[in-house]
Amino acid sequence: MNAPVDRSALTQRLLAQAYGLGFDAAGIARLGEPATRAAFDDWLGQGYQAGMTYLGGQGAALRADARLPHAGATHAILLAASYGAREPTGPVARYARGDDYHEALRERVRALHHWLEQELGHAVNARPYVDSGPVLERDLAQRAGLGWFGKNTMLITPRAGSFVFLASLFVELDLEPSAPFETDRCGSCTRCLDACPTGALREARVLDANLCISYLTIEHRDTIAEPLRPLVGGLLYGCDICNDVCPWNVKFAQEIAFEEFRPREMFAESYDREGTRALAREILMMGPADYATAFRGSAMKRAKLWMLQRNACVVLGNVGTEEDLAVLEAMLEHEHEIVREHARWAIKKM
Repeated sequence: MNAPVDRSALTQRLLAQAYGLGFDAAGIARLGEPATRAAFDDWLGQGYQAGMTYLGGQGAALRADARLPHAGATHAILLAASYGAREPTGPVARYARGDDYHEALRERVRALHHWLEQELGHAVNARPYVDSGPVLERDLAQRAGLGWFGKNTMLITPRAGSFVFLASLFVELDLEPSAPFETDRCGSCTRCLDACPTGALREARVLDANLCISYLTIEHRDTIAEPLRPLVGGLLYGCDICNDVCPWNVKFAQEIAFEEFRPREMFAESYDREGTRALAREILMMGPADYATAFRGSAMKRAKLWMLQRNACVVLGNVGTEEDLAVLEAMLEHEHEIVREHARWAIKKM
């Protein structure tokens, strides 16, 4: 029989261990129905999830109650880790420039689970989640006191801004919940809404993925609508604009939490116009083997090679010069019609 546990003391040691592992913020949430459930359902009903059909159906049903994804779980430890707010903006979103955050964070969450079992002297039913299951992470993070929902829909942490990854450890264990973060510190600021090139932020805290550059360049597996292409500018994979302009990121930006998140060498010279063009050309010249080598262990493999090449055509159509025409013309023979069509558009635009 296990000895009684001082819930408060264990919770404090657990959170201290999380900070010791390098996380920027940590808190405890009791699992249950999310406060944002109705808003999420309404968002789905509006069709703002675009082609991300996995967010509906059974996934939506599981997201309706945080106790459902992992049987027996009663509480979750919520964690936040900075990934590059002080890095320069560029054609690839900061989160994707290093190694794949899913596994890097999962490894550290597993380490926290292992510590917990050692501390208690017995097995603990638990499961890590890192953007990998039917979980409304921002809702839980707010409930755990990590921060509030910014008008750009991102969770903003007071000490690190919104350039943070969220991770969680669902546990079947009685822990002391943290005080929820109930203050909206955005005030009257609308910089993120004003800066979005495509108007994807329909209103405060409402994102229409159909118009979002991050969705269009990462998740969208079809043609990018022609009116939206000029608005993509030099963004090849993802978009940081609504984060870049947020005063909380300007003032409270933190260094990268873990070495795995540091930008790979291929992005080192990509932050100006010439570097953006060079990276786009490099991707257009890649074959399947080159792609597999360049993006091994990278979150950028979320987009297939033809999708990156589609994006690269759009980028060169927007920021390229006559020097880029040759590589675009080579894309007119691409096996994928969508890439050929975007290449034709870029050549015509140039």
